[in-house]
Amino acid sequence: MTQVSIEEHTVADGAAGLYALATGPDGALWFTLVHSGRIGRLVPGEEPTSHRLDPACGPSVITPGPDGALWFAEYRADRIGRITTHGVIDEFDLPTPGCGPFGIASGPDGALWFTETAADRIGRITVDGRITEFPLPVTGAFASAITAGDDGGMWFTLNQANAIGRIDMDGEVTLHHLPTQAAAPVGIAAGRDNALWFVEIAAGQIGRITSDGQITEFPLPDRTARPHAVTVDGDGTPWFTEWAGNRVGTVSPDGSITVHDLPTPHCEPHGITLGPDGALWTALEIGALARIAPTDSAT
Repeated sequence: MTQVSIEEHTVADGAAGLYALATGPDGALWFTLVHSGRIGRLVPGEEPTSHRLDPACGPSVITPGPDGALWFAEYRADRIGRITTHGVIDEFDLPTPGCGPFGIASGPDGALWFTETAADRIGRITVDGRITEFPLPVTGAFASAITAGDDGGMWFTLNQANAIGRIDMDGEVTLHHLPTQAAAPVGIAAGRDNALWFVEIAAGQIGRITSDGQITEFPLPDRTARPHAVTVDGDGTPWFTEWAGNRVGTVSPDGSITVHDLPTPHCEPHGITLGPDGALWTALEIGALARIAPTDSAT
């Protein structure tokens, strides 16, 4: 089993609501502070900085864009934001009031695609701010995370509809319902195996779906761990956070699960990403970014 070292780096106070993170083109980690309305930046080994937004806007997921900037969803303000690596911020109001944008990711078409949790829609915004919204064929679905697949489509989780969705570049939507009832999928990431990996927060499982809709579910050792986010490392291994279990973990191609305890109890890990230094980084609600790096192997 691979052993890891875990180091925590404080970047905010515990009330700021450290939530999601992404690696920018400038070799820095960029992160959202959902309760304090700020976007933060950390170059590993340096001091963190942050940029102020509307304190009540609720920045959620952040992602690198195709234009060299970082893009993020403002969940409470119904806006999409853009921040350059020099800290210049632009914001774009969405057409639908109360839509609750949450997940956001770059698409294969050079635009950003995002979920609208409260409007049952998937949105698209070009780098110059032109917005299109596509309705979903379900209501009350709570579309959550979104990512680009290897098949030219965008894949997303429907937390309350218990399904994984795919939208093509023309707006056509396909839904794949999960085998486990009330599994409540949240995070999703593209694998290196022509499939998508996702987490089922209510069922305590990791899921995998192929581009043709074949779904496999892998139960966690602790079914009450509340897995929240997932990413894929440089070797193609999926890593996930356990929000209630205070752990991070991996899943192997055969479905074997390995988990690692985080050093600080009740730190509440949320987002996770591959960092600019090749290590995994996760956002802890206590106000720290945790760096997870393999140390050696043991049988």
